[in-house]
Parts: sequence; structure tokens; C-alpha cells
Amino acid sequence: MNASKPELSPPSVLPGPANSRQEVRCAVRFPLALPVVLSTGERELVALTRNVSASGVLFELADPLRAGLDIRFSLHMPHSVLGTPRDVLVHCLGRVVRCSLSQTQYLAAATIDDYKFAEQ
Repeated sequence: MNASKPELSPPSVLPGPANSRQEVRCAVRFPLALPVVLSTGERELVALTRNVSASGVLFELADPLRAGLDIRFSLHMPHSVLGTPRDVLVHCLGRVVRCSLSQTQYLAAATIDDYKFAEQ
């Protein structure tokens, strides 16, 4: 018997007045400021996370990133957030979905398309 896997729908925007649109998210966000190095294959950029979820990350960085760009990064997830005895290193593959300038820093939102927990 083949059981089909349920499909998750992407985040959507609820209908309503333009100024009061609210995004519906698939995963809980954690407001974590974690240092990270993003690798684009062409260059490496130092960034700081603003928030992290199972499906994506918001980065703060000095240089803009192009939407659609594939990125690699590793996160040291705090044990206090994960409920584990030690911090956990997670290697991630993702893709930039948007980037905008906010005051003096760029904010780049990226999906996490694949991840692996590092052996420690």
C-alpha cells in the first residue's frame, strides 16, 4: 500500500486591505541573532541571523543578495532553543527569496531547502 505524503502549501497572504495583510507561516520563527558565513559559490559573506525557522532564515548583512541565488551556511543552534543537552551544528542549503535595504543593513530572506546535523 502506497501512502501519499501530504503536501505543505507555501506561506500565503490573507485577503484584506493592503495595509493590513498578514502572512501565514508554515513554521514557528525563533528570534535568534547567530553569526553566520554565507557561501554563494562565488564569494563568502558574513551575516547575522535575525530569525530562524525550520523552513527559512532572515539574514542581516552589509551586501545585497540576488533573489533566486543558491546559498550554503551553517548554524550553531543553541541547546536552550532546541531543548538538547548541547548546541547543535546544522549545515544548510537554501535559496534567497528576497532582499531589501533596511536603514544601513540589507535583510535577505532565504528558504532552507535541505539541512544536515553535523556529527559532534
